[in-house]
Amino acid sequence: MELGTQTNAKLTNGGGRNYLLPFVLIVSLFFLWGMAHNLNGVLIPHLKKACQLDNSQSALVDTSIFLAYFIMALPAGYLLRRWGYKLSIIMGLIAFAIGAFLFIPAADYRMYELFLLALFIIGCGLAVLETAANPYAAILGKPEAATHRLNLAASFNGLAAMVAPIVGTAFILSGKSYTDVELQAMAEAERLAYLTEEAASVKAPYFVLGFILLLVAVVFMFVKLPEIKEAENETEKNEKTSLFSVLRHKHLAFAAITQFFYVGAQVCVTSFFIRMAQQGAGVDEKTAGYYLGIYGLLFMGGRFVGTFLLRYTTADRLLALYALVCGALAAVAVLGSGMVVLYALGGLGFFMSIMFPTIFSLGIAGLGKETKQASSWLIMAIVGGAIFPYITGGIIDLADDNTQMGYVVPFVCYIVILWFARKGCKPASTT
Repeated sequence: MELGTQTNAKLTNGGGRNYLLPFVLIVSLFFLWGMAHNLNGVLIPHLKKACQLDNSQSALVDTSIFLAYFIMALPAGYLLRRWGYKLSIIMGLIAFAIGAFLFIPAADYRMYELFLLALFIIGCGLAVLETAANPYAAILGKPEAATHRLNLAASFNGLAAMVAPIVGTAFILSGKSYTDVELQAMAEAERLAYLTEEAASVKAPYFVLGFILLLVAVVFMFVKLPEIKEAENETEKNEKTSLFSVLRHKHLAFAAITQFFYVGAQVCVTSFFIRMAQQGAGVDEKTAGYYLGIYGLLFMGGRFVGTFLLRYTTADRLLALYALVCGALAAVAVLGSGMVVLYALGGLGFFMSIMFPTIFSLGIAGLGKETKQASSWLIMAIVGGAIFPYITGGIIDLADDNTQMGYVVPFVCYIVILWFARKGCKPASTT
C-alpha cells in the first residue's frame, strides 16, 4: 500500500547535489514494504492450513497489519517531525525486522496469536517507513521532477507485487493440502508432524527478510543523507485548521469513505486469491501462488497503462470506467467456473491499479493549505484493509467454505467507487 504524503520542505546538504545513493536507498524501502504486503496473499492460506483456522480467523493477518497502519498514521507523522527522516527510517526498519524475526518462535510453537503480534509490529514499522519515505523521495532532487521520482519509486512497490508471491510460493507453500476428513483420519503423530512442517516453512524466508532489513538499517546509519528543513511560512504556522474541520469538504469526506472501500476490495482480492484459484479454477496450491505473481505483474502494468491513458481523459472518467469493469469482473469471479475465474482475478489486478492514487488526488483537489489534514484522513482510510477481509472470510465460512461467494464484498466496494467517480468526487463550494 502506498501512503500519499504532502510536504513543504527543502533539502540542504552543504551545497552538494549527489542524491543518487540516497534515492536508491529510499527506493529499496518501497520494494521492501511491497514485499511485506504482498506476502500476505501467500501467508493467509498457508497459516489457515498450518494453524487450522477458519476463513475469518485467517483474515486477521490483514487486520493486524492494517490496524497498525490506522493506529500509527498520526503518531508516525509526529515521530517524523521529532526524529527527522533518517532516524525515523532506521526505527521503522528495526520494527519491521523485529516483526519478521518473531515469525520464528511463532512457527516453533504454532501460535497464531504470536503471528498476529509479529504482523502488527511489522505494520507499525511499515507505517513509519511509508510516512517518511514518500515525501523524502518527492523532494530528493529537482522540484519539477518530484512526480517522476515518486512514480519511479512506486514502480518498485509494483515489482514487489509480482516478486513476493513467487518467492512466497517457492519457499513457503508446500503444495500439500488435506481436507478436514483426511486430517482426522491421520494418526496423531503424523498429523502433528505435517502441521509442524507447514508452520516451519515461514521461518527461513522471514529470517532472511529480517536480516536484510537490519542490513539496510545499518547502511542508513552510515550513509550521509541530505538534511530536510521545513519551509512553512508564517501564515501556515498560524493556521488552526483542525483535523475534523477539513471534512466540511464533501468531496474529501466521500474520498476517505471510498478509499476505505477500495483498500478493502484490493486486500480481499489478494488475500483470498490462492483459495479462489484452487476452488474456482481447480488449480493446485503452488500453481495458484504463481498466478498470484502474474496478478502482481498485471497490477504493475495497469498502473503504467492508466498513467498513459490519463493524458487523454480525466481522472474521474477513467476511475469510473475502471470501477465499472472491476464490478463486471468481480461478478464473473463469483458466478464463473474454470480458468475464466483466474482471468477475471487477473483483470481485477490490472483495473484496480490506478484506483488508490486516483481517489487520493481527487480527494485533495482544491484544498490548498488544508491538504495535509486531508491527507491524514485518506491515509487512515486504509483501515478498510483490516475490516473487509474479515467480513469476506465470515461470508465464506457461512457459505460452507465457498470462496467465490466472498467476492461479493469486492463487488459492493466497486459500486461505491463507481458512485464516487460519477458523483461524489465533485468539489462543492464551502464556507
